[in-house]
Amino acid sequence: MREDFGGQVALVTGAGRGIGEAIAIAFAGAGAAVIVNDINGRAARRVAEGIVAGGGQALALPFDVANETAVGAMVQMAVEELGQIDILVNNAGIEPKSPLLETSLYAWERTLAVNLTGTFLCSRAVGRVMYEQGRGAIINIASIAGHRIPLPDRAAYCASKAGIVGFTRECAREFAPHGIRVNAVCPGVIETPMTAEARSDPKIMRKWLDDIPVGRLGRPEDVASMVLFLCSGNAGYVTGQAIHVDGGKVMA
Repeated sequence: MREDFGGQVALVTGAGRGIGEAIAIAFAGAGAAVIVNDINGRAARRVAEGIVAGGGQALALPFDVANETAVGAMVQMAVEELGQIDILVNNAGIEPKSPLLETSLYAWERTLAVNLTGTFLCSRAVGRVMYEQGRGAIINIASIAGHRIPLPDRAAYCASKAGIVGFTRECAREFAPHGIRVNAVCPGVIETPMTAEARSDPKIMRKWLDDIPVGRLGRPEDVASMVLFLCSGNAGYVTGQAIHVDGGKVMA
């Protein structure tokens, strides 16, 4: 079943690289107009320009999702330019690494601000638009690290991703009567710039592959495919779920 998002508008945060970029490109390939958000303006413009060069429609909006004023401005500009927002993918995230006892308050607060508060701010702002439209789909990118398997030296990251799973369920409950579905996708180990350093270590790679039944790491496109499915009419009866895309690493 090929999803068709012609006539729809998708806002993807953190879309300047990795999973977010793959999601933005996938939506554009399925006919959606895509709002490419990333705090890195150059990265956002690169992805948007690539989509346009391929015959799609895209708008780069480089705003910080952890800033309430910036999120409000982003959503207002998106609606003014494209008229609607049918899909929101809260993908923006950071993953600082340090032992808990050495984690600074700044690193803790910034991680929660981007990963969790950013998800809240964007969901609230776009949710108001979707309320008026009477329809919408929101996908929050969580992680198996926040749902089943914690990661060493990433207490703030794990806490933020666990918070996203809980937020997703309550958001889904509140938004359902207004025609808005909300789900979380929990990726496993994906080949992105965020995992590049660890992937260069043969010992880490062997351990990862030993723990993944399908025998390979995930690709950004694996996550993008699940996101598109969950936003499509084929998943019209699915909401409030946290779905793993991890090659079987987590067997719930």
